[in-house]
Amino acid sequence: MAKYWQNAKKHWMLYLMILPGIAYYIVFKYVPVAGSIIAFQKYQIMRGIWDSPWVGLDNFKFIFAYPDFYNVLRNTLLLAMYHLVFGFPAPILLALLFNEVRLALAKKLFQSLFYLPHFLSWVVVGGIVFELLSAQGIANMIRGWFGLSPILFMQEESMFRSIVVISGIWKEVGWGTIIYLAALAGINPHLYEAAVVDGANKWKQTIYITLPSLMPTILVLFLLRIGNFLELGFDQVFNLLTPMTYSVGDIIETYVYRAGVLQAQYSVTTAIGLFQSVIGFLLLWIFNRLARKSEQGLW
Repeated sequence: MAKYWQNAKKHWMLYLMILPGIAYYIVFKYVPVAGSIIAFQKYQIMRGIWDSPWVGLDNFKFIFAYPDFYNVLRNTLLLAMYHLVFGFPAPILLALLFNEVRLALAKKLFQSLFYLPHFLSWVVVGGIVFELLSAQGIANMIRGWFGLSPILFMQEESMFRSIVVISGIWKEVGWGTIIYLAALAGINPHLYEAAVVDGANKWKQTIYITLPSLMPTILVLFLLRIGNFLELGFDQVFNLLTPMTYSVGDIIETYVYRAGVLQAQYSVTTAIGLFQSVIGFLLLWIFNRLARKSEQGLW
């Protein structure tokens, strides 16, 4: 303990710099955990947490007996899987492409263009998507050039999940490349020089040098993504959802908003959130155990 305080006194400025981050996690991550207790109560605002009656697991029983919950869970799982399969590799591929651009000015320009959508809110992005896919939008204009009739894309159930995934990739793919580009910058250039001497082309250099060097970073980010597997983001789906696509687009976050905020079913929605967190923790624990076999786990 004395050694710790000596180190803290010596590097007090570094500890001071991390205080806002620590405060953020305490206030917004750890303190709200105590509120999970209302998942086992029939919470009443006027009576508060301590005086609300206890109901045990009744809220969880209600959730699993509710017919719409399984459709909501199914939609969440499918969208989460699509985001993982198509969205997770996208920043890796883009970072590899950026890494091959040798003209510094062109590289900075392309990076800025791909970073820009990240700074737009989902309200703005949702409006852009609706305009592009409207009856008079660019998508239907192109269809008209080929003599095809217009389609109301945002009201088609079969297209909604694809629109959500593609718009999510477009918005976040550039920002997601930052960590991968930093990892690429740390690869020893002598490895590539030796590969060129041995006659390896760009493809083989990528397969045998770049990807193995990126694997620890990829694995850590994959585990972090798995931990939030069921958390798709309320903003995106809510801003793209229409009454015609509720059957395929209603996810846990939008259901919690309707039931918890609009209908004031706080205990039920807290139970759903707790269920969501437990599933995320179990997935993270399982995949971390698998990753530890290659000595690359988070803990």
